[in-house]
Amino acid sequence: MLISLVINFVVVAVCVLLHFEAINILTNTLFKPKATPRIRILLSFFACFLAHLLEVLIFALAYYAYMQVGGFGQLVGGDLDGHGLFGTPSTSLIDCIYFSLTCYTSLGFGDLAPTGWLRFLAGIEALIGLLLIAWTASFMYLEMQKHWKVK
Repeated sequence: MLISLVINFVVVAVCVLLHFEAINILTNTLFKPKATPRIRILLSFFACFLAHLLEVLIFALAYYAYMQVGGFGQLVGGDLDGHGLFGTPSTSLIDCIYFSLTCYTSLGFGDLAPTGWLRFLAGIEALIGLLLIAWTASFMYLEMQKHWKVK
């Protein structure tokens, strides 16, 4: 249990620091040049999107590592390509990425569900995903607000 909690904490810390650095870089470097507001917003959007995708990948790698070590749980359900039976373990990295994406965005599990200690990582990912998406939304709102003109 302690190992799982430490690993979960490290995964969360890495994702939060990655997100902080992404927004920090956007704030301190991207907005210095004299780019048009539309280009700035578009670049900010794609940079934040990339940061979220990297965070999803970090969680997916944690699920994959947990399953490779064994004893921490599995993802059970049908394979994404429909060849697996429901209730069979899914061990592929692509299944981990798919599952991570559904947790991070708080869509919830449908065809894949965690067992064992993976359930805690899934719950933590949903909470962190919500917080980091809200962080991006507030950042984007503040950047867009600089360019809105009220008449």
